[in-house]
Amino acid sequence: MSAQLLTLNAIRLTFGGDPLFEDASMLIGAQARIAVVGRNGSGKSTLLKVAAGIIDADAGERFIDPKCALAYLPQEPDFTGFDTFGEYIDAGRPPTAHDGVSQRLIADLAINADADPANASGGEARRAAIARAFASEPDILLMDEPTNHLDIAAIDWLEKALKRTRAAVLLISHDRRLLEAVTTQTLWVDRGRTYQVDKGFADFETWRDAFLEKEAADAHKLDRKIAAEEDWVRYGVTARRKRNVRRMAELGALREKRRTARGLTGSVNFSVNIAQTSSSRVIKAKNLSKSFGDTAIVRDFSIEIVRGDRVAFVGANGAGKTTLLRLLTGSLVPDSGEVKIGDSLQIVTLDQQRASLDPSSRVADAITDGRGDWVDINGEKKHVAGYLKDFLFAPEQFRSPVSALSGGERGRLALAAALAKPSNLLLLDEPTNDLDMETLDLLEEVIADYPGTLLLVSHDRSFIDRIATSVVVPTPEAPGRWQEYVGGYSDMLRQRANAPANAKLPPPHQNEPPEKTTKPVRSGKAPRNKLTYKEKYALEQLPEKIDALQNKILTLNEKLANPKLFEADAATFNASAKELTDAEAALAAAEEEWLLLEIKREELDS
Repeated sequence: MSAQLLTLNAIRLTFGGDPLFEDASMLIGAQARIAVVGRNGSGKSTLLKVAAGIIDADAGERFIDPKCALAYLPQEPDFTGFDTFGEYIDAGRPPTAHDGVSQRLIADLAINADADPANASGGEARRAAIARAFASEPDILLMDEPTNHLDIAAIDWLEKALKRTRAAVLLISHDRRLLEAVTTQTLWVDRGRTYQVDKGFADFETWRDAFLEKEAADAHKLDRKIAAEEDWVRYGVTARRKRNVRRMAELGALREKRRTARGLTGSVNFSVNIAQTSSSRVIKAKNLSKSFGDTAIVRDFSIEIVRGDRVAFVGANGAGKTTLLRLLTGSLVPDSGEVKIGDSLQIVTLDQQRASLDPSSRVADAITDGRGDWVDINGEKKHVAGYLKDFLFAPEQFRSPVSALSGGERGRLALAAALAKPSNLLLLDEPTNDLDMETLDLLEEVIADYPGTLLLVSHDRSFIDRIATSVVVPTPEAPGRWQEYVGGYSDMLRQRANAPANAKLPPPHQNEPPEKTTKPVRSGKAPRNKLTYKEKYALEQLPEKIDALQNKILTLNEKLANPKLFEADAATFNASAKELTDAEAALAAAEEEWLLLEIKREELDS
């Protein structure tokens, strides 16, 4: 293969109005690791589609080495025509690939190969799409927001897989930690042009800030030069002015250059509607327990949250984070224990699926709930047009349907709608999904200045590190146990790594062979540096157990979907409903156990 596997040169593309790209270029070499960054709406996803050959540019050249295999992971994978995830993943596997490739990826990503994609969650669909991309054994791998809907265990797997793959990788992601760990180059999409620098994302922002400072200085110099030339035109000798046609032409060229320069996209200007101050103690929980059937989701959990705390809840999809939050906010009654909620709490929730956004409603109605065109922000009436403009929505979008927005714009709209409501307790579920880096930076600043309390569910390790005052995670050794750690995600990992290992480990499996050693036995036991036989066996068997439970749940849902079942046999209907509840609880517990063992294995490996 050639040194350059894929190139774009002088790409121009217009979708009505101003060009999206005026002069976009890109070089992808063998085993490149390129982060694609830029503001929401700058064209990052479109550029990936041009590179993948899905969209044809109006002008410019695209070249791909004819011997290259290319895989493209879109933000929203299309499962049309596939009855199961297994069929979908196998369809991406080339004929020359080993038969076990798909099975290994399915096991690594805990995918139910027999599940119907039509009934899958966002996390299941994303894992299957990632598995298909890797199963194709590509030379070039284009990935658009691969971490959306993934839990931390899956993100950790993806990070290691990207480091390990021999393919060249072009990656769009809002996950700073992933970009910093993986990339060695950065492609910046900005105002219709691209800038490719030999710096990974970890060093890119420093380079970008210096670039923008120089650009601002150059623009200032240009303005001064134009002013000087205009002064010469107005006050110079008339005869000289008439003779110097060249200088007049140069002034015209300077003005045209200034007129056609595309300025920076504005910054989001968050306005948070703050309710009256809540009591100092926001939530006090003591010995909370909650089980579904025989499965303990929360067991003997206590926590005190005071005004101003930023508490992050981390765990696998299905681990019980939502259940724990519902217990803490009083919307779910515990089996035992008590919760005391502070006075004057006004809670606003941003849900992960952005379900509060009606696709058929107008963008403006998402802010006002359809009640007029004004919002009250901290006692000041503001027209919805001005409020939406602060969140970078153009005037022509105000009355357009929500369904016409991009993923990033929907994320921004959901955030704008949540922050417009008065609150002193914010519940944010995956707020970073689809937001660009600049918006994330500003969101972090707003949360830092927010006088209320924040409960956060997120898998974005960098975001948690930047804003959390404490992290609540499941305890690996005891299903249903949760523990709070002071600090962010990295602080939590350090505290776990430094904890006395032997005090928390379960007793060795009775069939586990004794460890052989040539060293003398010491009085104190050394911390264990590997999983026990019982833990390794569980880690190997849990994916099969999870698959069986998912199949059982699917069968029970189909059975209960029969509208005549209750009338024909109410007892069977009630028994099946209870069996479904128990299976769902068992699935959540199994997924949680798998994640905790994976986290423990990662900690021991490191």
